[in-house]
Amino acid sequence: MAVKIRLKRFGKMRAPYYRIVVMDARAKRDGRAIEEIGKYHPTEDPSYIEVVSERAQYWLGVGAQPSEQVAAILKITGDWQKFKNLPGQEGTLRVKADKVPFVAPEKSSVIVKEAITAKAKKDDAPEATAETTEA
Repeated sequence: MAVKIRLKRFGKMRAPYYRIVVMDARAKRDGRAIEEIGKYHPTEDPSYIEVVSERAQYWLGVGAQPSEQVAAILKITGDWQKFKNLPGQEGTLRVKADKVPFVAPEKSSVIVKEAITAKAKKDDAPEATAETTEA
């Protein structure tokens, strides 16, 4: 049985995300997988990549062939270099920076300005409308 490591698509139209799976080469793209070894979300910036390294090493060791896309992902994470005993085993994976939580400013530091134009009061309403209704 020929075993491949490839991507299994999930998500909506124009919003895909993938799971990196090991499956029989004859199975459908989104068919039943033997094992799931990672995730790939290409729409995020930078792309979210998560691979269980020891399982990827095992499947590569027993002869599973990665697809072109998965081979590129394994090179980014450094798993392909580990398998081939090449330099660069740390990979080039970029991770998203942590978001800085919002901290509200202190009340004493907030500057409150008055409106440029004064609000109209009910007493200041034009009296011309009252004269026109009486006539």
